[in-house]
Amino acid sequence: MYKKFYNFGLSDEVLKSLSDMGFEEPTPIQEIALPPALEGLDIIGKAQTGTGKTTAFGVPIVEKCVRGNKLPFAIVLAPTRELAVQVAQEINNIGKLKGIKALPVYGGQSIDIQMRSLKKGVDVIVGTPGRVKDHIKRKTLVLKQIQMLVLDEADEMLNMGFIEDIESILETVPSERQTLLFSATMPPAILKIAKKYMHDPKIVAVDADKMVVPKIKQIFYDVRHDDKIKALTRLLDVEEPNLTLVFCHTKREVDDVYGKLRQMGYYAGAIHGDYTQSHRDEMLNKFKKGEVDILIATDVAARGLDIPDVSHVINFSIPQHTDSYIHRIGRTARAGKSGIAITFVTPREYRQLKLIERSAKTKITKAILPTRAEVMKIREQEVLSEVDAMYEENKHHDYMHLVEELSQKYTLQEIAASALGLIFSEIDVEEIEEVGMTSQSSSAGFTRLFITVGRRDEVKVADIVRAIAEGAGISGKKIGNIALFDKFSFVEIPANLVSKVVEGVDNTTLNGRKIRIQPARARNAGSGQNKSGGRKR
Repeated sequence: MYKKFYNFGLSDEVLKSLSDMGFEEPTPIQEIALPPALEGLDIIGKAQTGTGKTTAFGVPIVEKCVRGNKLPFAIVLAPTRELAVQVAQEINNIGKLKGIKALPVYGGQSIDIQMRSLKKGVDVIVGTPGRVKDHIKRKTLVLKQIQMLVLDEADEMLNMGFIEDIESILETVPSERQTLLFSATMPPAILKIAKKYMHDPKIVAVDADKMVVPKIKQIFYDVRHDDKIKALTRLLDVEEPNLTLVFCHTKREVDDVYGKLRQMGYYAGAIHGDYTQSHRDEMLNKFKKGEVDILIATDVAARGLDIPDVSHVINFSIPQHTDSYIHRIGRTARAGKSGIAITFVTPREYRQLKLIERSAKTKITKAILPTRAEVMKIREQEVLSEVDAMYEENKHHDYMHLVEELSQKYTLQEIAASALGLIFSEIDVEEIEEVGMTSQSSSAGFTRLFITVGRRDEVKVADIVRAIAEGAGISGKKIGNIALFDKFSFVEIPANLVSKVVEGVDNTTLNGRKIRIQPARARNAGSGQNKSGGRKR
């Protein structure tokens, strides 16, 4: 019924603005939320970031806004500064032809600047709860004429401890108003707020199978924890993405990945909660401009990030929740473009991967990392391109005297080959040990053992744990990573228990089959000791 925006009966000004923004058809959340919102009903919308919910509440705000008052008509509460800025920008874009002005207010920016803007008068306030409450206390923000209130990403505000601030603000605005609440999940605390502060709300929800943007190619790689950086650089070298977002669990992991990439010559940046707001603003601006093409971030730091040219999202650490996965991969394939979402998965994280697939009703396809030879070929082509560029820019003349001197002893071909040999000798790509592949150096303090049974023997991880625990008389909690393959498996055992496990399990029976277990042999002695070339982009 609502296949085009003009089906909603929107004003010409808003239709023109939406067209200028590149919006042609409503997304699922817009299709179901806009009609009741335009009617003036309270709404509880269950939708993820990246589904178009900002427009779902931005359009009704702009269409209903009564201009001419110095006091704001509507207020939107958002969990982070980045999201507040993004929402304010989108409302300004939607309302530009109607003269609607939205102002973001948030911590980290001078409150005096915000106070001056508020004094001039604005139509819509978009702010973080803490800064909005601060303005209310200072009486620089008066909400007595608010007719529309939006809680955006309510569950995230709950997780960040804003619940008391939100309730305080809700007590301040007029009770006769329209309230729109959007949240990816509906925990009890959110439902409690809805029951207390909303009037007979209409619940609208996007089907789970519509939550994942169809233009996102989703793949995962089997990667040991210690090989993640090597895997990341291989993908960056071979894929040559436009802009890449790399997500990590913790601030410490962000700093670690950022430091290693910078050491290897990649143009990378990093943002997380410990960085100052000015640093985060500067880094996001550089990322948008392409001055850094890899941005490493935590989930919260990248909340609300909307940069159309992000071609790759890489989950350096697998998300802990399905909602987080949807949010992360939604940072690519923006503005109708396609994108790639890549997730690194260690053997212990397969269960989490399957949980995400089931919950999001999506398929994440297994892929094979580019080979060492493929990466070397890319690096070699880059060197040749640099040689071409040096010649075209006439930078080679400074070295002609050396060529003339060497030509007294060698042919020009021999000189060129030797020079290239020196360059390529500095380029190397570390081996990446496939998950479960051989190597006696496993996780710190562990030794990897080879077992002669696998998936085709209908063996599961739990079966191997039980066989080792019972056969060797050790606790199953002491057993490390286990990697199952079709005909064999690998298991990590504390180094001081290896002999005990081999003696207790070798030549025993598992699922009716006799098994052998022994320390895995190194696939390539000395591999992984070469220094990484690190493509300088």
